[in-house]
Amino acid sequence: MIGVLTHHWAKPDKIDAARKLLDGNGLAQSKAPGFGSRQTLYSLGDPTQITTLVTWDSNEIYDAWRASPERAAAMAGAGELWSKAPESERFQVAD
Repeated sequence: MIGVLTHHWAKPDKIDAARKLLDGNGLAQSKAPGFGSRQTLYSLGDPTQITTLVTWDSNEIYDAWRASPERAAAMAGAGELWSKAPESERFQVAD
């Protein structure tokens, strides 16, 4: 199992829209094969930062999600919401 930690920084006037978009993406992810769980974290120090931690059965399954039309639909227009590019890293989940 892998965990994918992704930091997003919304434009200050787009925080609510960014949260809604990421919630919709989470819902779409939850229906994908190989999805494990998802946590959304809101920074206490920076209200524009939204971080997600999502677990998947494998790298290959996550790559398939990233290439899927469902993800493309869920994340449509996301680029307009970010003040800088999201940063993502994959981790092996300890048993």
